[in-house]
Amino acid sequence: MAIACATPAKPISQPRPPEPPDTRRYLVERVGDIALIQLYADGFEQLSQHERLVAYYLYRAALAGRDIAWDQNHREALKLRRLIEEIVTHATTIPTDIRARLVEFAKVLWIHNGNYHDRTKAKIVPNFSFEELVLSAEAAQKDGAKLPLDNDLRTELGALRRTIFDRTFEPLIVAKEPPKGEDILTASANNYYFGGVRMSDIEGFKEKYPLNSRLVRKNGSLVEEIYRAGLPSPCCSPNPMPPGRYSAELHTVIRELNEARKFASPAQQKTLSLLIDYFMSGDPKKFDEHSIAWLKDTPRVDTINGFIEVYKDPRGQKGEYEALVSFIDPETSRVMHAIAKRAQEFEDKMPWRNAFKRRGVTVPVANAIRVRVGVGGGGPSTPSGINLPNAEWIREKHGSKSVLLINVMKSRDRALKASALAEFALPEERERAKRYGEAAWNALVAMHEVIGHGSGKVSEALKGDPSTHLKEYGSALEEARADLVALWHMFDPALVETGVLPNRDAAIAAYEDYARQDLMMLYKLSGERIEDDHQRAEHLVVGFLRDAGAVVVERIEGRAYFRVPDVERMRASVGKLLAELMRIKAEGDYRGAKRLFERFGIEIDQKLRDEVVARARAINLPHYFACVMPELEAVKDGAGRVVDARVVYPKSFEDQMLRFRSLSAFERPR
Repeated sequence: MAIACATPAKPISQPRPPEPPDTRRYLVERVGDIALIQLYADGFEQLSQHERLVAYYLYRAALAGRDIAWDQNHREALKLRRLIEEIVTHATTIPTDIRARLVEFAKVLWIHNGNYHDRTKAKIVPNFSFEELVLSAEAAQKDGAKLPLDNDLRTELGALRRTIFDRTFEPLIVAKEPPKGEDILTASANNYYFGGVRMSDIEGFKEKYPLNSRLVRKNGSLVEEIYRAGLPSPCCSPNPMPPGRYSAELHTVIRELNEARKFASPAQQKTLSLLIDYFMSGDPKKFDEHSIAWLKDTPRVDTINGFIEVYKDPRGQKGEYEALVSFIDPETSRVMHAIAKRAQEFEDKMPWRNAFKRRGVTVPVANAIRVRVGVGGGGPSTPSGINLPNAEWIREKHGSKSVLLINVMKSRDRALKASALAEFALPEERERAKRYGEAAWNALVAMHEVIGHGSGKVSEALKGDPSTHLKEYGSALEEARADLVALWHMFDPALVETGVLPNRDAAIAAYEDYARQDLMMLYKLSGERIEDDHQRAEHLVVGFLRDAGAVVVERIEGRAYFRVPDVERMRASVGKLLAELMRIKAEGDYRGAKRLFERFGIEIDQKLRDEVVARARAINLPHYFACVMPELEAVKDGAGRVVDARVVYPKSFEDQMLRFRSLSAFERPR
């Protein structure tokens, strides 16, 4: 299909006058190669008092579940975090240079929710020695630190030594390409499986709680440890259930959700009640009911809370705890709504077979939001866009809800973009990227979430969710498919008509930016292969496009750049790959997925990677970002009752993370 060039359409609303320059700080600090960016909660004060109170208690519910994600990431992650936090807060006699290195390691732990990189999945080791850790722990203990150790300090730290300092011991939190003699479970350091569980143990085992359980080998048998608070005794309930894993944390989450429910609308009360039922019982059906109610409700203040994304599980089944609290940005949401209303039109134009096209598409719920807090899978490394629920049958029958995290995207753009363009964009691309880059990226993310994930339908012959058939390739394939949907529609006249893009040049900028991101991604990689699902997805797409000649490597003065020589050729190649990925998903074709990823999505050009790393380091380019969140503080009346909430900003990332240790920290005077 030839690319259509849309004629200018009448704006769908009168343009607003230009805003005054924003002089606020967006880049807070650098922690090695990581940039910490400040999120702002503009517009929070315009919410009603009840909405602000809903936000306050949902915020507390999110923080109450934070430790769950840490424990899921590694069996020693919480002990390690508490150890380092106690040391850095009782460091009066620790030498200044050692304390500085301890604080830097603490920040790395906080950013990644443990000592494994959230994207590369590789272990991160500190730049202090084991002996320095022991001496610092001894000094902190004398200073009053309550270290999370049960026995002799040196002996217990010795037991943690390999976990903290040895890169070769449990080197990856997710290992989808395991070494000889291991499989993807035994080679992965996450805490979703325990006791030496192997893939062969799971064959024929029926999981009743696939998202919210840990699989453990006990007495030679496989057991599901369910994540649930538990239901009361028979005196209070006809169907009591014993407490499960994370019971204490989930009870606190439930307490705060109950407080939020008091100030919520009737529809949101129902949604929160179903979520509470799920956390109490652990019943996956309750989570499905909650998900359906959640996607149909559009409160101004909203939350995502639960065991949701499966990127940390090499099988793609176990959900990481994630909590995000946000409120709607009305102006930007207007454009999202315009995209959503045309969902069936976009579906009809997909390049895949008619058998896989969805009929009677439910208009997806789509909004731009401002994040208030994100924990676990929601932060401090916070995504740009989200589309939920993940269950394919819910998407096909009830639709989905997509959100664009507008303050995350704005902060990252303001803090990081200029230096990257100067180094990695071709000279003729730079002005277009400066002028249209923000709109182009917003459009890609919006189309990825609103249209991409909710599109298509699986074959009627396929039994079960596609993810169970595609296994370790399922998540990456779905991300690549959604990226391709966004790229396929970039030149659709509807995007100009709805105000998503200003003109055709912005669509060209989107293509150029997508190709460039794969080149820049090499800076973030250290090994020979890619483990992260999002990175595999992007590398698969660009690798396929390079093979088709739709993206080419060009060298100028010895520097490599990725050029898009012909946007029509690139779009045709996008359509070809998109049709094949939809077929693979619809038919659950594991071999087809494996073949494509092994050819295009996993291996990297190490010589090119080394060049990119050198160039990025020369301009001090961060390879990763994380967010410093706005905080909510209670407003109390004379009797000490919470009557309102207000936004406050932390003194520093360190201050925020130390306050996040306890909900009571948000009730004490600063």
